[in-house]
Amino acid sequence: MSAHPVVSREEWLEARRVLLAKEKEWTRLKDQLRAERMRLPWVKVEKEYVFDGPEGEVALADLFEGRSQLFIKHFMMGPGQAGQCVGCSFEVDHAEPMLVHLSNHDVSYVVVARAPIEEIEAVRKRMGWRVRWVSSFRNTFNYDFNVSFMPEEIAKSRAFYNYRYTDRVLEDMSGNSVFYRSEAGEIFHTYSTFGRGAEELLGAYNVLDLTPKGRNEPGPYRTLADWVRPRDRYGEGGMVEANGRYHAPGCACAVHR
Repeated sequence: MSAHPVVSREEWLEARRVLLAKEKEWTRLKDQLRAERMRLPWVKVEKEYVFDGPEGEVALADLFEGRSQLFIKHFMMGPGQAGQCVGCSFEVDHAEPMLVHLSNHDVSYVVVARAPIEEIEAVRKRMGWRVRWVSSFRNTFNYDFNVSFMPEEIAKSRAFYNYRYTDRVLEDMSGNSVFYRSEAGEIFHTYSTFGRGAEELLGAYNVLDLTPKGRNEPGPYRTLADWVRPRDRYGEGGMVEANGRYHAPGCACAVHR
């Protein structure tokens, strides 16, 4: 940490008041942004999506569980993937305590990944998550909502992610999408966010941002991949790729060869 000036209480209060004025302005700007977000137009979902859940097949409409709003976490996990995404896991850890509050405020929270349901269930149970997690392995949901990409897209270095064409993608990426279901049963896509847009959901970052060291991510990636691990893997060693995938000690996948 760089040296900080040490001042009197009166000088500190004056500096704090200057910063407070900026914080209040930032709060007002966030309120304006939230209002604009709610005014976004919607897109009707015409395709019938059927997912695989632990209980069998479930339609997109079923994921609402009788509520009108559905928040979907796109978990970065493809079929047979070696290594668990630390960022996605970090986000689901934050969502777990919120589930009871969301479900009692007309919002269903569901995780979706392209991996087969058997592979998903193995991770969900190991992590002790109660969250509902389904597989899009047998449908095009991930591709249609721009979080999974065909090999030819990656080979051409042209995949549409985070609202632009980019060559910096994997076969499966992370993100969040929101849907609304009307009383008539029509489903609408209302919002999606990717990349750092997910930081709004990470309460731990809000705490770290108030501490002297801040996020303290001075490692090779300058992201949470420098320090976050699946919650049952802290202190066990292993490594994390730049893409956020954790590998346990002794992992024999191609990354280590």
